[in-house]
Amino acid sequence: MQRVAELLLLLIVLTNFAVLGTARLGTCIRAIAVQGLLLGMLPLALHPAWSVHTIGLATGTIVIKAVLLPRFLAWAIREAAVRREVEPRIGYVASLLLGAVAVAVGFATAQALPLPDAAGSLLVAVALATVIVGFLVLTTRIKALTQVVGYLMLENGIYVFGLTQSERVPFMVELGVLLDIFVGVFIMGIVVFHINREFDTLGDGKSMDLAGR
Repeated sequence: MQRVAELLLLLIVLTNFAVLGTARLGTCIRAIAVQGLLLGMLPLALHPAWSVHTIGLATGTIVIKAVLLPRFLAWAIREAAVRREVEPRIGYVASLLLGAVAVAVGFATAQALPLPDAAGSLLVAVALATVIVGFLVLTTRIKALTQVVGYLMLENGIYVFGLTQSERVPFMVELGVLLDIFVGVFIMGIVVFHINREFDTLGDGKSMDLAGR
């Protein structure tokens, strides 16, 4: 199962690059959904002796991160009629290069920490890289929905870091964190929807004024 966990962590890093290298919001959402699925499978791979706690954490993660949140974001895209990220503050090639730097920083930092085993070192490295990439997406993309994706990636990195202590953290605390993230994204999506509707209303009003003149 150790190799399965390493493969899952590698795929998580690749989903980070998938978000950094695309302009399409639909692709970003699919990548974050795949990342949520991988995160849900990760506790099962890290702890082969499955417990109720491990299975509950994996199930809750998959339901919220791989199903509910991506569907909600897809709905927000349809309502806001936004398909692409236009003119990001940093280009996609530069973003990919910064993503590679984030991975290097993550692994270098993990190697410098006094971690008990190689599995913990890999978890910390991927967690730090995902947090940095999420912050990068959050600060360099203009569209609010893409920034929500960056926020989710940042939280995913924190989640991976939390898996290093998953046996010591009560199940209810982890479930509460997942629900808090769900509520936060839900509120942000509503805000984006209403902002878009207000701009549409203003645009229609200006068009009517011009037509009247």
